[in-house]
Amino acid sequence: MSRFSNTLIGFLNLLTLLVSIPIIGGGLWMARSTTTCESFLQRPLMVLGFVILLISLAGFIGACFHVVWALWVYLAVMLFLITTLLAVTVFGFVVAGPGGGVEVPGRNYKEYHLQSYSPWLRKRIENPDYWMTIRSCILGSKTCSKIVMWTPVDYLTRDMSPIQSGCCKPLTSCNYEAPMMTQDPDCYKWSNDPSVLCYECDSCKAGVLEDVRRDWHKLSILNIVMVMLLIGIYCIGCCAFQNAKRDDSYPSNRMYKVRPKWNFYSGGR
Repeated sequence: MSRFSNTLIGFLNLLTLLVSIPIIGGGLWMARSTTTCESFLQRPLMVLGFVILLISLAGFIGACFHVVWALWVYLAVMLFLITTLLAVTVFGFVVAGPGGGVEVPGRNYKEYHLQSYSPWLRKRIENPDYWMTIRSCILGSKTCSKIVMWTPVDYLTRDMSPIQSGCCKPLTSCNYEAPMMTQDPDCYKWSNDPSVLCYECDSCKAGVLEDVRRDWHKLSILNIVMVMLLIGIYCIGCCAFQNAKRDDSYPSNRMYKVRPKWNFYSGGR
């Protein structure tokens, strides 16, 4: 039974070690994404991925080589990891839950409004220094150059990404023949200059947050699966730890029982 438990926990830790790779890859994908240009949600994900990788390696070694103290450390860190991963997942759902676009009549794309998103996300994205970094990223990604040659028919029939909708064009409601005081403030910020466009618009910031929201929801599914898997592995690991403790104490118990017989026969001689 002990050998089976240790073999099972070793195999499962090998599995979580392999599963941690997509988590790290997901964080790297968010960091390198040419459309998201965000970093404040994928960093915790990457840290957790690397922690899972290291603790799974430690659990695998401890189970295969029957190292009791290594299994104890493994279980303690695993409990902390499960709690942290669960907290990060819940936090992600809370801060990335509000949002979504508004349908534009006669168009296939949606438009996005900053006030639709959580205060925590808005506070981060409205920081001038932080926004300059994201703005430079969007410019470097050439996201808007992909729709620069669109015709009026394209704008009526084709879809756009949230960033393209928010950053690359003025709001559909803008009417530049009407008095500007009656327009949305973003209409004042729009310019035909390719280096300006609507990069200072609230709609552009909202488009970035919508990309973050969509990416985080996809990765949260992986987080939930990982939490369930880690809980199952933790329960099995507790059994393996108890078995390893019994195996570690068994030789000393056996010597304690044998020694009196050895002394008895020696005394008879």
